Amino acid sequence: MLSPSSNAADPRRKVEESASGTGSPQTSPAPRWTAYDTGWTLSLFGTAIGAGILFLPINAGVGGLWPLLIVTALIGPMTFLSHRALSRLVCSSRRAGDDITVVVCDYFGERAGSLITVLYFCAIYPIVLIYGVGITNTIDSVMVNQLGVPSLPRWLLSGLLISLMMAVMISGQRVMLRVTEWIVYPLIAILAGVTFYLIPSWSFDGLLQVSAPGDMLMSIWLVIPVLVFAFNFSPAISQFSAALRLHYGDAAAPKASSILRRTTVMLVVFAMGFVWSCVLALGPDGLRAAREANLPVLSYLANVHDSPFIAYLGPAIAIAAIVSSFFGHYLGAAEGAAGIVRSLAAARGRTPDERRLRGGIALFIFLTTWGAAIVNPSILSLIEMLAGPVIAAVLYLMPMYAVHTVPALRQYRGRLSNVFVTVAGVVAVGGILLGVVR
Repeated sequence: MLSPSSNAADPRRKVEESASGTGSPQTSPAPRWTAYDTGWTLSLFGTAIGAGILFLPINAGVGGLWPLLIVTALIGPMTFLSHRALSRLVCSSRRAGDDITVVVCDYFGERAGSLITVLYFCAIYPIVLIYGVGITNTIDSVMVNQLGVPSLPRWLLSGLLISLMMAVMISGQRVMLRVTEWIVYPLIAILAGVTFYLIPSWSFDGLLQVSAPGDMLMSIWLVIPVLVFAFNFSPAISQFSAALRLHYGDAAAPKASSILRRTTVMLVVFAMGFVWSCVLALGPDGLRAAREANLPVLSYLANVHDSPFIAYLGPAIAIAAIVSSFFGHYLGAAEGAAGIVRSLAAARGRTPDERRLRGGIALFIFLTTWGAAIVNPSILSLIEMLAGPVIAAVLYLMPMYAVHTVPALRQYRGRLSNVFVTVAGVVAVGGILLGVVR
């Protein structure tokens, strides 16, 4: 991934106009696969797999087996097509290196673009704060319960942990990609290990019951938003796409599609494999009990199976998932903050110094994340409900609106996939709002 200190992350950096001269880059065949592409695949995967993976089986499995089977078939195409559409929005910019905050202003005008940038920031930034809280609580729990050592003062522990994550972010793209690989490979191995470990406990008893059509449709509607956000890596898509435009030029869009396809397959195989294994091991009664106890699925399984193996894997997955997801959400939050500052400066006829801007944003995010970790708020569900509709709208609906209104994207019009993404976006946003009301 790109850090704010990376040259490629500077959305104002100008390079040669595309050969077409129309403001829309001409697509070229995707170049051969490289280690650079693998790094981005792992980074996007890590952004999607946040700490919520520990609660995902409970939330996704409460509707029963048949709704879960249907959404499993839908979530792959939904994830790939929506993220591909958002990536194309950035890849079609007339200037390589422009991020989404610049592109939306070019496409929709300064006023609408600035509003989208503010909403984009407000949807992602609170999640960065929560990851600061989550990593502090998880490491403190491991120190006390697994290692048997006393807790460090919360201000010191949180400051050290957030500093380490921030250090990776400001070290540049190459360091970011390397650290992400170190984190995500073990995360994949642990998810696969738990999936296979639970196979002897699988049972279909009580899960094969078919609900009334209305109840089943309602269950599917409520499960889709859960999976949409479990498979959401949109905060990293803008910097990912801008980086590919600089790295691959006019071949960025097909290369992005190739990377996104592999990322989606990984998510469906490993994340949904983990979800299915946990759901079959717990059964309907276990899912209800875990939900009522408000416990992560591995914590509940450890209690039920009296398994130290599972008990230790829970914190390991949480730590790896929080750190990897923090990176991607930091990119989106920093990008949105920079876009807001640039818009305010432009309104006054000024242009901010990019180096000072990036440094100031990094300091702002560090201090506020550190402060949130010290205060230790319990607002994750509220933030998810408030941020959820905005993220779904930006990921699903905004790119489809752009395809049908922006000349640079006209080559993507008239496709059945556009209808699918639009309907999926309406369903996801509606499901989130319905969940909030209920």
